[in-house]
Amino acid sequence: MSYPPPTYHGDGGEQTAWLRGVNQPAELGLRQGGAAHYLATGASTDGRFGLYRWDMGPRAGGPDPHFHRTMSESFFILSGTVMLHDGKDWRETGAGDFAHVPEGGVHGFRNESDEPASMLILFAPGAPREAYFEGLVDLAEGRWKPTEQELADFFVAHDNHFI
Repeated sequence: MSYPPPTYHGDGGEQTAWLRGVNQPAELGLRQGGAAHYLATGASTDGRFGLYRWDMGPRAGGPDPHFHRTMSESFFILSGTVMLHDGKDWRETGAGDFAHVPEGGVHGFRNESDEPASMLILFAPGAPREAYFEGLVDLAEGRWKPTEQELADFFVAHDNHFI
């Protein structure tokens, strides 16, 4: 394996780095005290990746087994206990555990514990996941009441294919 072709062709580098401080508020509130932090969206990385911190309250649940056709998804557990589906079964994970799911790989996650949990989720390439997350919150909070077909179309539009 070798490095990809250069995408920066300047001589001296540029001052283009950006920092998101730890005290930056979450962009999206989730059920049961959770939150989604949009650390680096696909839009902010020119589509290279999307990185999110997903904070779950106790017994917050999560998505059933599903797969994506267009992107990989990786998980790094920061704190608490997260159940990850590895394509075959649910496995208990904790702080420091990591999982990578290539395109087409069946996976899911949830918090079944009585304690909060937090993890990083990395999508590559950086698909526009924010609209998906926000749609799920609208659905969970009753602000959006789609028909069965509208919900199916929503999942397909956001590359979520449930098993």
